[in-house]
Amino acid sequence: MGVRESLVRMLGGVPAGPRPPRREPNALTGWPGQAFDAADISGQRMQGWMPPLFSADTERSPYRNRIVSRVRDLVRNDGWAAGAVTRVLDNAVGVMLRPVSKPDYRYLAHLSGNSAFDAQWAHEFARALDSWWRSWADDPGRYNDAERMLTFSQQMHLGFRHLIVDGDALAYLPWLEDNIGMGRARYATAVQIIDPDRLSNPQNQYDLKNLRNGVEITDAGVPIAYHIRRAHQADWYSMGDTVIWDRIERETSWGRPQVVHFFEHHRGGQHVGGTGMLTPVLQRLKMLIKYDGSELDAAIINAIFAAYVESPYDHGITEEAIEGGDDSLGVYQDMRTQFHESRNISLNGARMPILFPGEKINTVSAARPAGNFREFERAVLNNVASGAGMAPMQVSNDWSDVNYSSARGALLEAWKTMKRRREDFSIGFASPIRIALLEEIMEAEKLPLPRNAPKFLEARHAYARCRWLGPGRGWIDPVAEREGAILGMQGGLSTLEDECAESEGRDWEETLDQREVELSAFRDRGLPPPEWIGNRNQGGNMPPREDA
Repeated sequence: MGVRESLVRMLGGVPAGPRPPRREPNALTGWPGQAFDAADISGQRMQGWMPPLFSADTERSPYRNRIVSRVRDLVRNDGWAAGAVTRVLDNAVGVMLRPVSKPDYRYLAHLSGNSAFDAQWAHEFARALDSWWRSWADDPGRYNDAERMLTFSQQMHLGFRHLIVDGDALAYLPWLEDNIGMGRARYATAVQIIDPDRLSNPQNQYDLKNLRNGVEITDAGVPIAYHIRRAHQADWYSMGDTVIWDRIERETSWGRPQVVHFFEHHRGGQHVGGTGMLTPVLQRLKMLIKYDGSELDAAIINAIFAAYVESPYDHGITEEAIEGGDDSLGVYQDMRTQFHESRNISLNGARMPILFPGEKINTVSAARPAGNFREFERAVLNNVASGAGMAPMQVSNDWSDVNYSSARGALLEAWKTMKRRREDFSIGFASPIRIALLEEIMEAEKLPLPRNAPKFLEARHAYARCRWLGPGRGWIDPVAEREGAILGMQGGLSTLEDECAESEGRDWEETLDQREVELSAFRDRGLPPPEWIGNRNQGGNMPPREDA
């Protein structure tokens, strides 16, 4: 007889049969037979977590206005949110986003059979094309802007702001021939930045198979037209236009862009944005605002209510005196009042408190902010920075606990995201606008083109190929990082073009041209060039001038 059977018999029970085999858990928290904890619906941690499974457009379109209005409210009224948007704008786009032409001369040579399409031609063509581009993009008359208020770079700054706040960047490219004239516009191509709120279904109807939040698509999912409300829905002063939508085709029959719509694609089959950079951290930012406000209110109250005078009567005695008609309480209060009115003694401008018999002074300790306030705020801001693709110190602007290594590592990671955002925006938003202008420039201006040069529409991508320059990464330790850049160029791991664009956002040819001007200025004045000019030979003599 086993031990188990003996114990059962001693207790007067009956054995329940053989013991079942011990069952090992199949997962950490899941119910038996379930392979993934992530699919658990009965456990304490996952119970009730049943998010909907929607398509990309279905999960965005119905809630777009609510999300965008909340994000805008944060950016308007919260310093952390406004600062995060400003940092991204300044690092990714700034107000000097410009293209440097890089025509694909190899493709043009193969297409035309003309070997004159070479690197030298590409250099000459790029310099001429970029000069015509600047005459339009930086026009003092702002004829590049249909509203005549912004330069092209400023328009891109505004479009990128809509992208990171609203989730969409939208532009219309009207053909304004009436602007052309002496002292006026040189080209008819113009750009108008459209508020994404105006992109919506006519008469606010529900999304349909071929209409998604104002974007008209084919059965294959190709956007072919955009429905844009003539005025914002909240513009009461343009009430008639708020109920009129214009259907504008995406491009002309020969492929010229008319509407440029860009957003970050997070899923296949997505045709609208509606979720900006701060959407994933919106709730935490709102919680932080409330916490900051509560701590500030408490600190102000404690600062104002610093001390109080306590009388000798407690609540019970006071209540009995009032109900019993005892005049002693009133007499005592009158005596206190008369005492304090005649006692206003100060020493060197500081008042000396003299108390009536029975009184005592108590103080309020202002224990604000709470002990864990700083750490809580830092944790929330780290979450915001991670969700926005930024370094934590870029959001908080607090560099007190950061050393060189950690700062450089964090900023390099953030720079990858900034650079990706700039290139993504340049490809999807700025380049289509540039293509529309280049089509007009190729027709209106005399550019250096060899014989048998393909027409612009035949090789649009080859002529329009370019590299967009924006703000540089900058330096944390200028001496060490510049020395590293020089070593990289000398070792063949980098080029002057890469270093100028990456670190300072400048064109390398313009840098060399400026160095040449400065060197000539030293020579013309008979001054020895300093060592930083970089032109001394081993003997320490200046190289001879070509015209000497």
